[in-house]
Amino acid sequence: MSERRYLITSALPYVDGVKHLGNLAGSMLPADVYARFLRARGNRVLFVCATDEHGTPAELAADRAGLDLNEYCRRQHETQARLCEEFGLSFDVFGRSSATQNKEQTQYFAQRLDEEGFLEARSMRQVFSPTDGRFLPDRYILGTCPHCGYDRACGDQCEDCGRLQDPTELVDARSAISGSRDLEVRDSRHLFLLQSKLVGKLREWLKEKSDWPPLAHSIGLRWLDEGVRDRSVTRDLTWGVPVERLGFEEKVYYVWFDALIAYIGATREWAEACGEPDAWREWWRASDDVRYVQFMAKDNVPFHTVGFPCMLIGSGEEWKLVDYLKAFNWLTYYGSKFSTGERVGVFMDEALHLLSADYWRYYLMVNAPEADDACFSWETFATVVNEDLVENFGNFVNRALGLADRHFGGEVPSGGELGAAELELLEDLNRRLGAYTDRMDALRFRDAIDELRAIWSLGNAYFARKQPWALIREDRDEAALTLRFCVNLVSLFARLSAPTMPFTASRVLDALVVPPDDRGWPSAFAGDELPSGHRFTVPPLLFHEVAETDVERWRARFGAAPA
Repeated sequence: MSERRYLITSALPYVDGVKHLGNLAGSMLPADVYARFLRARGNRVLFVCATDEHGTPAELAADRAGLDLNEYCRRQHETQARLCEEFGLSFDVFGRSSATQNKEQTQYFAQRLDEEGFLEARSMRQVFSPTDGRFLPDRYILGTCPHCGYDRACGDQCEDCGRLQDPTELVDARSAISGSRDLEVRDSRHLFLLQSKLVGKLREWLKEKSDWPPLAHSIGLRWLDEGVRDRSVTRDLTWGVPVERLGFEEKVYYVWFDALIAYIGATREWAEACGEPDAWREWWRASDDVRYVQFMAKDNVPFHTVGFPCMLIGSGEEWKLVDYLKAFNWLTYYGSKFSTGERVGVFMDEALHLLSADYWRYYLMVNAPEADDACFSWETFATVVNEDLVENFGNFVNRALGLADRHFGGEVPSGGELGAAELELLEDLNRRLGAYTDRMDALRFRDAIDELRAIWSLGNAYFARKQPWALIREDRDEAALTLRFCVNLVSLFARLSAPTMPFTASRVLDALVVPPDDRGWPSAFAGDELPSGHRFTVPPLLFHEVAETDVERWRARFGAAPA
């Protein structure tokens, strides 16, 4: 088994409300599937995430809820942590950007960047709303994008074309809080990260990442080609990490600055909780035996191919830069973008009220938006559940174990000699197993699930070819051989499904009484891993069919045009 260490981070979910399935599909879930796969292969993994808690959206959400801001964030963090756990997300730490560790780490990075000559105080033109009585953060200025014409572009980034911009560039700008177009541009003094001075080192580093998915690599290079501008890292707000600098006492660090550092801050939370306060250093200080993999949707890629590397490189210290950035397109809901603010789509808490987590985990990985945007629909969800989970996987498990239990007393049967059907199955399975492992290792998740589905189908084809329900009356030894193979196939299927469907895999392996140490990733399949005489039980039905009436009811509840 490999002893290489893997540091995995997924994009931080913002604290203002329960996250939707698009958030899950675009970062947290594939990161978890990969972390589980690596652990099953014997690797050391540190899987890090946190709630992103600073910025105006949290202030406004707390005000709407009638709660103190700290109390609001605490409650939202607990809610998100609970839902992540219920979805099986196996974070080693799910921290908070508002934690003391991240405050200290953010202020430390600002100090280092200043000492290295990459922070500079400048006056900048900021938008002030007399109606709202405050400076407006970039995300709370809406208008028409000057580059693509999208009429709901935010002041920091257009969500349609992805271009970063200054809020003063927007056409027909208005306050996202009050809708007022009575906006003034006032001077305010802020600290700027001099990204333009780091372009050479950044380009040199990014050119070495040609193995990244084209989506991630092309976005990073496009930003460099279009010109990297210096970025303000402070704001005229009260909620955030305070700026420890004379003349900036009334300012905080901009949320995009401290949220990136929160990966490190959360790792410090983990280290202190483990009773080893310095353990975080072995992951974040540059180390050749650590492979750092990031997961995020495409709108977050610029901050992680430009902003975060600039901060790490500009500090003048040896920090661990990302080795592989797995970027995803968007999961849409019947063609419309999932949205927390607009309440478009299905949210994590609602999904769990309908069906257990593994239904969603499997469907979202089958439909992972890797090469392009992917569309969620209740019709395709029902098809995937019924054809893959109910018919292909679930029925095989229950039929194979049910027959073996009924005719051989709940023991793996003995008898029979390997024949042509078994030898052919072994060859096909091991070829598919190798391809599945390679695709998981390469983070090609949709391709990997195709291989998993094909492995299930091989088992079903073997079961249908041998017809053990008929053999039991004609050749008991041959039926014993067939069902011994099938019981072992159930164990194989569960182990291979565990990264994507951990709860179902555990139920199956518990029923098979497979010891925890024997649940790792298989390097090959021989058909006799569970020997003759091994006791097992038959689990309840693993999955239930999604009926047409379910689709109609859910489509009416969550809103969607007929397919």
